[in-house]
Amino acid sequence: MTLVSEDRIIAFIEEAGWKNAWRHALAGDASSRRYERLTQKDKTAILMVDPSIETMDRFVQVTGLLHKMGYSAPEILTHQNDEGLLLLEDFGDRLFTQCIEQGASATDLYRLAVDLLLDLRTQKLPENLPYFSPSYVLNQNALFLDWFVSDVNGRPVPENARLFYQQIWQELMVELGSMEEVFLFRDFHAENLMHLDQRSGLKALGLIDYQDAMIGPAAYDLVSLLQDARRDVGAGLEQEMLTHYIEQSGVDHNVFYRQYAIFGAHRALRILGIFTRLSKRDGKDRYQKFVPRVKNHLSRNLAHPDLLPLQHWLALTLGKALE
Repeated sequence: MTLVSEDRIIAFIEEAGWKNAWRHALAGDASSRRYERLTQKDKTAILMVDPSIETMDRFVQVTGLLHKMGYSAPEILTHQNDEGLLLLEDFGDRLFTQCIEQGASATDLYRLAVDLLLDLRTQKLPENLPYFSPSYVLNQNALFLDWFVSDVNGRPVPENARLFYQQIWQELMVELGSMEEVFLFRDFHAENLMHLDQRSGLKALGLIDYQDAMIGPAAYDLVSLLQDARRDVGAGLEQEMLTHYIEQSGVDHNVFYRQYAIFGAHRALRILGIFTRLSKRDGKDRYQKFVPRVKNHLSRNLAHPDLLPLQHWLALTLGKALE
């Protein structure tokens, strides 16, 4: 991590030709990144400041991959990766959330997003991206165990309970290697998706915040989209989009629903750990308002019969804390 000084930010903006630009801070996410919109006469751009050089490098890399696949990732106008500074094409303010609030059809927008996920199945797998592997899942489990469970119970998770939890997930991940692999955005949801009115087809979908991309199972991004921690998608729309994906892809209905439930449970548990850490460690309590929705997602995923051992472990370890 590197601290980016205000003096260096000003110098970067001036070197990029935006010396007299008006700077307006934009809403950030759960990370240490921050964004500003620069406005100069009749043009705008987005300034990204990221203290993680590694993350910045990944963003530049994945942007190039998305462009090669023909998708609408913002153009990189200029960047200084080693200083955590980057200037991007401005896609505007047409996030899915805003579009829907302003009366746009949620069905049309979500179908556009699902159609892009379907198109990813036809794309050649990029090189040099990390894999969504069983070891990755087990490592991610620590977020839930060390933060959410420890906070609820007021003590660290006992070693035998931790081992049992990991064994359950090892069993659930046995088939991971045989699942169809695609490019994963990992945070593919309404606040990271934009509708670009001036573009058509899949290019009308503007993509942002994709630096954590991986290679992994197709069901994961669909869960991310349809079981959104930040907004209610609605059971009817979720089912309609799931049916659309299954019919268009030709995947086995029962197999895919099992994968959807497994990765939905994994994602919900991981998010509960992240939101607890944000609250307890970073003082960002605003994410706690999303916890009831995430618990609801988890409950629905745990209803799958193959997740019964996980359901029993959670009930034994946490009692009614997930209700």
